[in-house]
Amino acid sequence: MNGRTLGADIRALRKARGWKLIDLAAAMDRSVGWLSQVERDISTPAIADLGRMAALLDVKVSSLLQSGTSPDEEGIIVRGDARRPIGNRTPGLLEELLSPDLTDDFEVIHSHFTPGSQITTPLTRPTQEVGYIIKGRFQLTVAEKKFKLSAGDSFRLRGEPFSWSNPYTKPCEIIWVISPPVY
Repeated sequence: MNGRTLGADIRALRKARGWKLIDLAAAMDRSVGWLSQVERDISTPAIADLGRMAALLDVKVSSLLQSGTSPDEEGIIVRGDARRPIGNRTPGLLEELLSPDLTDDFEVIHSHFTPGSQITTPLTRPTQEVGYIIKGRFQLTVAEKKFKLSAGDSFRLRGEPFSWSNPYTKPCEIIWVISPPVY
């Protein structure tokens, strides 16, 4: 785990959720000073604190932990075998962070959708997003308009309610660029 990236990622996630420092500290029953030190990489949270923080920020603990990036590559390179799993807990959806961390104005996500995976309740996020279908087919509903997409197609979302499904027999892979980061 890399403390510098950990603190910056926690701060980015907290801000993306619209939480103030005092809000997250209170939810964790910790002091604002302690959380501030964690976000500035002066202090490293205990595993129990990290687990509670991840739950409050609605991310997996593994998304906060860093993989084996060498110091000279840190913040620049993400190796294919060292991507951090991120995202929600939707069955049939696996997401990995392609960006080195969550400190930029955007994040890049590689999403894998298994056959039959779907969300039926529309999501609305205060983001701008662009997706590019690498492999497979995908159904996207944006503000009640339905679209069938195939490899090579792309799409944009700007805060509209959307839902998706992969009703096909083969997996689908999509690269997403999301601003601001939400994971």
